[in-house]
Amino acid sequence: MRVGADTGGTFTDLVAEDGQVVKVLSTPDDPGRALGHGLGDLAGGAVPALLAHGTTVATNTLLQRRGARVALVTNAGFADVIEIARQDRPSLYDAFADRPEPLVPRNLRLGVDGRLDATGAEIEALGALPEIPEGVEAVAVCLLHADLNADHEQALAEAVHGRGLDVSLSSAVSPEFREYERTVTTVVNAYLRPACRAYLEGLEGLAREVLVMTSGGGLMPVAEAAFLPAALLLSGPAGGVRAGAVAAAACGFPDAVTFDMGGTSTDVCLVQGGVPEPAPGRVVGGFPVRLPALDIHTIGAGGGSIARLDPGGALVVGPESAGADPGPACYGRGGTEPTVTDADLVLGRIPADAAFPGLDRLDVESAVKALEGAGVTAEGVVAVVDAAMEQAIRAVTVQRGVDPRHLALVAFGGAGPLHAVALAEALDMRAVIVPPRAGVLSAVGLLCSPRQRELVRSWPTPAEHDGVAEALAELEAEAKAAVGGGTDVEVEVALDCRYTGQSHELTVGSVGAFGDEHERRNGYARPGAAIEVVALRARARRPAPLDPSDLPPVRRERMAGPAVAVETDCTVWIPEGWTAEPHPTGAWVLTR
Repeated sequence: MRVGADTGGTFTDLVAEDGQVVKVLSTPDDPGRALGHGLGDLAGGAVPALLAHGTTVATNTLLQRRGARVALVTNAGFADVIEIARQDRPSLYDAFADRPEPLVPRNLRLGVDGRLDATGAEIEALGALPEIPEGVEAVAVCLLHADLNADHEQALAEAVHGRGLDVSLSSAVSPEFREYERTVTTVVNAYLRPACRAYLEGLEGLAREVLVMTSGGGLMPVAEAAFLPAALLLSGPAGGVRAGAVAAAACGFPDAVTFDMGGTSTDVCLVQGGVPEPAPGRVVGGFPVRLPALDIHTIGAGGGSIARLDPGGALVVGPESAGADPGPACYGRGGTEPTVTDADLVLGRIPADAAFPGLDRLDVESAVKALEGAGVTAEGVVAVVDAAMEQAIRAVTVQRGVDPRHLALVAFGGAGPLHAVALAEALDMRAVIVPPRAGVLSAVGLLCSPRQRELVRSWPTPAEHDGVAEALAELEAEAKAAVGGGTDVEVEVALDCRYTGQSHELTVGSVGAFGDEHERRNGYARPGAAIEVVALRARARRPAPLDPSDLPPVRRERMAGPAVAVETDCTVWIPEGWTAEPHPTGAWVLTR
């Protein structure tokens, strides 16, 4: 048996290839405990052949700042790069907004002699590794131009290992130019590695093979994931985006927005031509992480998001969440603060006799009491959270020049199908798609995702294109070998290009394609202007062993609103004027 398992803030979802579904309450103090319980329920003591896992351990460790004590080793005079940053304000109109405190305090930033020039040639010999203070658990090494020549970093790595410490090198983590982003990404990796390694190594034995989802939407072996935990910061959401894109395309909507509303957060991603929008990096917790990712926009809005009145008397929902323990007031587990789930229950969108995993009958009286005690109404809570999620969808569509009226909304997660129609109405979207097993779609996506590896290399002479084709071919072969080689491996190569003088790049298939892409993204092109190549990219993908359509079919009937459809993993709200038509794939397509 092969299993996909997604750990969320409230529930841990598991799906097996025979169609079995298990949802258990998450155990935030030890996520592996809930995963083990779920596998026990699913496999009955048998060891699965494969476990494809999406984890929040890296994200939570970073956001809660529970990582390792890290020292940074960099060139003398550059120790404060991670604090100087880009010298722009985090919030343009808020003079009181601060950047997050650097993950490495000033006394643990260590300078070392030695220099490489902008071509990677040595102009000053490497100095000795400074003394590393007591209590340091991991070391991040980031030297100037190490993206072009890793020799100095590798020499320092040997010295750090000789002192018995874990080390992350920028040349191995994020070999791209721009010192600030490369330094922060390397520090984040070092900060996360001890905690993530302990967790990921604990997964070994749960299945004969364990793969972990990366932010880029592909699976990698658990040992590689433990080496590069900074690549796991969007691990769970990426699986849902992949499955949502497949479901939308199968229903005839290759252009869509995936909408994943769970217990703690909401994740949205633009899909065009059946392909989720990629990004060269993301900002997580205020830190730029320059590793390939799906361009997922996340907000703190979920079924467990807590509603309250702010000091000015305005109704606010989230980002604080009741989580799995105690959970929403209606769970009857000691929660007293009102949540979105309590509001949905009071409004009748969730039937009182709905079966939630690990819970008895929902407590409507406690939900009413919690809302009244906070001085808020169920209608108000739903309106506020819907408005926040509408803005999230606008962020990945309207703000990028994409008209949402031409898109479908793919709703999944435990709470997504409850709120999707209201969002589609507000944005005048074409349809709402509720895939089969919508409440556990991220786990389905994990089970049905390819093994994938993405490599990037800086190009040392931006204005000169001679040798680019040969370098791409070498990178392509390296990426292919990284996923095991073979005739079934697909490899895509791309270039990061820009006009001379620009400070930003676009990723395109070739230099010749840059002008058209620049015009599509920015509204203009500059025919005849010199184009620079600053980085090469290769993505190798081994086809997924399973497609969502391979799972046993789900039977659904036509429903006209107003109606509530209760399924084992989610609840679907169909308002008046909307109709849910079953699609041959097992999805519901909701239209007006």
